[in-house]
Amino acid sequence: MDYNPVCPGCGAPTPPNAANMCVNCIRNEVDITEGIPKQVTLHFCRNCERYLQPPQIWVKADLESRELLALCLKKLKGLGKVRLVDAGFIWTEPHSRRVRVKLTIQKEVFANTILQQIFEVEYVVSYQQCEECTRLAAQNTWKAIVQVRQKVEHKRTFLYLEQLILKHNAYKDTTNIKEVRDGIDFYYGQRGHAVKMLEFLGAVVPIKYKTSEQLISTDIHSGSSNYKFTYSVELSPVCKDDIVCLPRKLAHSLGNITQLVMVTRVGNSLHVLDPNTLQTADISSNVYWRVPFTSLASMKNMIEYYVLDVEPLGPVRGKHVLADVHVARMSDFGRNDTAFIARSHMGALLNPGDSVMGYDLSRSNFNDDNFNALNQNELTDVILVRKSYPNRRKKTKQRSWKLKQLGKEEEEMLPRKQDQARIENDLELFMRDLEEDPEMRSTINIFKNQVVQENKDISMDADEELSEEEEDFPEVSLEEMLDEMNLQDGEPDEEFVDEDVMM
Repeated sequence: MDYNPVCPGCGAPTPPNAANMCVNCIRNEVDITEGIPKQVTLHFCRNCERYLQPPQIWVKADLESRELLALCLKKLKGLGKVRLVDAGFIWTEPHSRRVRVKLTIQKEVFANTILQQIFEVEYVVSYQQCEECTRLAAQNTWKAIVQVRQKVEHKRTFLYLEQLILKHNAYKDTTNIKEVRDGIDFYYGQRGHAVKMLEFLGAVVPIKYKTSEQLISTDIHSGSSNYKFTYSVELSPVCKDDIVCLPRKLAHSLGNITQLVMVTRVGNSLHVLDPNTLQTADISSNVYWRVPFTSLASMKNMIEYYVLDVEPLGPVRGKHVLADVHVARMSDFGRNDTAFIARSHMGALLNPGDSVMGYDLSRSNFNDDNFNALNQNELTDVILVRKSYPNRRKKTKQRSWKLKQLGKEEEEMLPRKQDQARIENDLELFMRDLEEDPEMRSTINIFKNQVVQENKDISMDADEELSEEEEDFPEVSLEEMLDEMNLQDGEPDEEFVDEDVMM
């Protein structure tokens, strides 16, 4: 006959084990949860909704998520001395600031005797502001600033740069963005983020910058110091559609191109074109700042011409077709017989009766040493730059697309009312550039204007009338537009703008 020993504590028959006690008496005698806290504090930042993972890491975790469970287990001291079998959440009210976790653990208490126990741990959610939110809440707290400036009279370059920053999400690390009279200031909480912005700017536009630092405090015991860094960035003053006169040595180094050229594109290098020969050249940022030059004339110096005749000459390079274009000033057309013959790269775009914008060199006086050194007798009277659409531009038709805009803080003393007309004109010219340049549109994000799209069918008759006036008017295709729903939620520093909303 089998004999089961009796538990000395309760007298119940007990299978043989090293303790000679039943399971209940072992649990009464031995607590394997000893050393594991039953109540723990979780630090939670209400601004960014992140939890503190010691020592200084803030992580995003939803209620009853795997990430939050992992964080809770890491907060338990002594859990490494037992074997964790199971862990799960016990439901609590979301606003109770309590998180309860049920744990199942095992531990060997005697020789060949393993005890399993289930217990609960309560986590109290305590509010604490993270370092990033603290810096944002405090005023004038930044570690680095990038001051972007351009010495020109318009903001078209900054409008394009703003769209590039939005497309590539280059603004995400900024603590504040402030708009000033001749540029934009980007504030950062870390120096490394400012350096990343410098690298981005250098990849999209020709820049040069200077670095300065200001000592804020010094710890004499540890020898550590606290600095604020300032990066002063200057953009090239040369913009698209400007005409420039290259230094002689630079022109020779670029394949012996003519010194008097026009700028067709500005990226991380300057793309120039000789409208007389269709010869092109790229001037890198390093080369430009080594031998800097300024624009002879910009868009505000253009005048409108009327196309009398177009004679293609044969040479073709990409979308450019060389042609002799007979033009007359729009102000002189019908009043006198003054006409000009201009060699142009727009032979494929222009037709008799069109309007075109260009520079009148016969009436211009440039204060430039490189230009004055040229043989004036060999210079053309007119340089044609871009086709214009005066009939369509006169119509007050709202665009079917719109752009996003960075949420910028305006400078306190910025005279917005006085500059409003100029800012509106700059934005209108920038949107015209986007309409007329598909390659430029491909580098940014354009969004549908839902209000205009819904009312588009109503104005079909007017559209047909306009198309009869200027059939080749550039339009942004529907395939190039993005839906507003593609925007990520929770981006308070962006907003939509269309042609009626200014910076």
